[in-house]
Amino acid sequence: RILSGSLLPGSPLREVELESHYGVSRHTVRSALAELVAERLAASRPYTGVSVVDLDIDGVVALQDLRSALESEAVRLLRVRNGSRWPHRVLEPVSSALDDLTAACRRPDDWVAVERAHSAVHRAIVDAADSTRISETYRSLDGELQVFLLHLRPRLDVEVLAADHHDYVDELRRIGPAAVR
Repeated sequence: RILSGSLLPGSPLREVELESHYGVSRHTVRSALAELVAERLAASRPYTGVSVVDLDIDGVVALQDLRSALESEAVRLLRVRNGSRWPHRVLEPVSSALDDLTAACRRPDDWVAVERAHSAVHRAIVDAADSTRISETYRSLDGELQVFLLHLRPRLDVEVLAADHHDYVDELRRIGPAAVR
């Protein structure tokens, strides 16, 4: 519900309501809330409880800095290993993810599909570097990046998102990590 946008930033996540909504125990709800806080999808504040994260500008900048650092390093490794001519085994998963993004962008009302396809493109780029630690760390940001995109949704032009990402991958191959920045 957080990632689909049906729970707005700042919305309280009340244990009793969640127990009732999902038909689970208080222990399960508390575990789930702790996981949401660990994934930075929710924030816990003393005496006020848990609420849906509300990214402020500092949070957005910090998230973007980390995402950019990880993706830049992945692209640097790709270029060290392959130059600007990425072999088929490297390029195919990225191309496939781009195709999925193009298809999802044809259905702009299905924002969850667009967002997941968008995330898959960036994960495919990072995974292409074949660095388990970079991929694991990048994946740990998935939830936060999805919330970030949800905030950007009103400003994103879904009609050009796929084309922009095709251009982005071309730039990554052509000029390397500088394209990420």
